[in-house]
Amino acid sequence: MKLLVTGGCGFIGSNFVMHMLEWYPDVSIVNLDLLTYAGNLENLQDTASYGERHRFVRGDITDRETVRRLISEKPDAVINFAAESHVDRSIIDASAFVKTNVMGTQVLLDACREFAGARFVQISTDEVYGSLGPEGSFTEMHPLAPNSPYAASKAAADLMARSYHKTYGLDVVVTRCSNNYGPYQFPEKLIPLMITNALEDRELPVYGDGMNVRDWIHVTDHCRAVDAILRKGGAGEVYNIGAGSELHNIDIVRYILRRLDKPESLIRFVKDRPGHDRRYAMDASTLTRELGWTPSIAFEDGMNQTISWYTEHETWWQRIKTGEYLTYYATWYGDR
Repeated sequence: MKLLVTGGCGFIGSNFVMHMLEWYPDVSIVNLDLLTYAGNLENLQDTASYGERHRFVRGDITDRETVRRLISEKPDAVINFAAESHVDRSIIDASAFVKTNVMGTQVLLDACREFAGARFVQISTDEVYGSLGPEGSFTEMHPLAPNSPYAASKAAADLMARSYHKTYGLDVVVTRCSNNYGPYQFPEKLIPLMITNALEDRELPVYGDGMNVRDWIHVTDHCRAVDAILRKGGAGEVYNIGAGSELHNIDIVRYILRRLDKPESLIRFVKDRPGHDRRYAMDASTLTRELGWTPSIAFEDGMNQTISWYTEHETWWQRIKTGEYLTYYATWYGDR
């Protein structure tokens, strides 16, 4: 199987690349990534042992010529992880999110249509559904109601992908996953931010009252789900992915502090962000029933592994938490 993976140097993309190379000796991957602030070739240093089965191409999914050239090589599938993905940054400026997440997806779909044959897997998010009340969970039939510019851009990309299946008959499938955690996650997201700040004895900024609920899944389980959907998912279908681990943000933060033997006095409640969804929960029963996937990593085990990874890889995240990252951090949290 020949794959074109876009955004394969980011957090989830790089974990997926390693998953496929490790599990399938017949898989070769072309990895297209622009290496923006969240893309890091260090995430894929172990690919050297796989030789020509992994080829990195630095490029932008909005660059039609680059995309056409790579898809003209006739991959069996295109898996689109490439995205601007941080809600806070989308609130500051949404333009990059529209360009990459919407226009970039269109460019990829156009090339798949021109060079027919590739399955197109659009990697989306539970955030396209908006906010849940205190009960129930999102099914694939739940209406889209995005509440942030990031979520809106991903919903638009999902609908673009759907339209290319309905209009042109492209073999398209969409995945919508709950919140991921695990190794190599950029330390602007909740779990790595709290871990790395705690390790440095810095304040831990928590939005609002900290009672927002997220449904957490280890990135390895997400990669296993995408693998199953890539191979066996139905054309034109949407699949929710989630591990059923709902927790309040403040409980996550307190768990991290206990594991690192740090005081709760490091917690600093800050002004809530605009449009902050109160609760997400995913119903992944379609994926389980139709494709046989179930999560394999319990949240406590995954969190302990993740905390240990960041503790043992300080040089990785310390190199990231400099320069542009510090400028963004000061801009976003400085007056909250």
